[in-house]
Amino acid sequence: MTRPNFRSTLVLAGALAAAATLAGCREEKAEETVDHVRPVKPLPITAGDETRLIRYSGSVRARVETALGFRVPGKIAERRVDIGGRVEAGQMLARLDPTDLELALKAAEANVAAARSREKVAEDGLARARALNAKGFVADANLDRAKLDADQASASLEAAVSSRDQAANQMAYADLKADAAGIVTDIRADAGQVVAAGTPVVFLARDGAKEVAIAVPEQDVVHFAKDQTVDVRFWADADLRLPGHVREIAGAADPASRTYAVRVTLPTDAPVRLGMTATVEAKVPVAVGSVVVPLSALTEDAGKPQVWIVDTASATVAPRAVTLGRVAPDGVRILDGLKPGERIVTAGVQFLTPGKKVALPADAAAPAH
Repeated sequence: MTRPNFRSTLVLAGALAAAATLAGCREEKAEETVDHVRPVKPLPITAGDETRLIRYSGSVRARVETALGFRVPGKIAERRVDIGGRVEAGQMLARLDPTDLELALKAAEANVAAARSREKVAEDGLARARALNAKGFVADANLDRAKLDADQASASLEAAVSSRDQAANQMAYADLKADAAGIVTDIRADAGQVVAAGTPVVFLARDGAKEVAIAVPEQDVVHFAKDQTVDVRFWADADLRLPGHVREIAGAADPASRTYAVRVTLPTDAPVRLGMTATVEAKVPVAVGSVVVPLSALTEDAGKPQVWIVDTASATVAPRAVTLGRVAPDGVRILDGLKPGERIVTAGVQFLTPGKKVALPADAAAPAH
């Protein structure tokens, strides 16, 4: 029996291994030379809208909101209303301690009585002086002095009467009354507090027209104009939509928020309550011819934005520089570089190269609408 040659076996095994390695390298090189066709999702470009919708939130307010306060200083004796309470015209809201005002009125009345007595004495003296002067017993100078005393007494009486009437008015001012029907929205002082004249005590939202107060930044306030019609929606009732009219636009921005206060008037029969959250919607113009593309479609070359245009005939892509506009709710606006009817790649743009073959969906050859 012939024994196998061990050296020959080793040589044969080595040759087989080398052949296998060489074959593997050739397969890897073949795979590297294959250019993968990447599937893409083309987006047809359509003509951009000439308007865009802006929304700003605010709250329902009364058109007339009054801060009511006492016209005289004093100590608050009682408060008769609460926040949210409804009041009628003439209803008492709060009252001051009238002690000092009563004393001032009594003093004024006493001054009137004294002035009236002085006037009576002066008039009697003038009457005597006239009678004696007519008989030649009193000189004309004495008669003139009597007339002057009578005039001074009459003027003093008028001043005393005015002071008494003023004191009486101040007594009435001790009662803070509503000047119109409405709802109490805030209270800034309570019983026992000493307030100065004019200090706001009760805030009253008058009945009547209701408005929505919003704050608009300076880049959009130019799109609002007086008497402009807008739509108003409400968070409490998603189905309620009312027409509103811009009544007032602040002439200067708020120094803290840098926004402009805008008031939108609601219909007189609007079924809304004060304080409800509202959203004001308005259509404003945008750059003519601009289109919106998703952010995923954008890339850049040397710091300049670009998109990838799809050639549906050859199934290839090519870069295109674009000019960006403002950010839109669903992407960014393109002011220049794209035309309606073209298609762009919206995903995987970082893997594309000029002229690269791509796989398009079955409906990609259809014309864009």
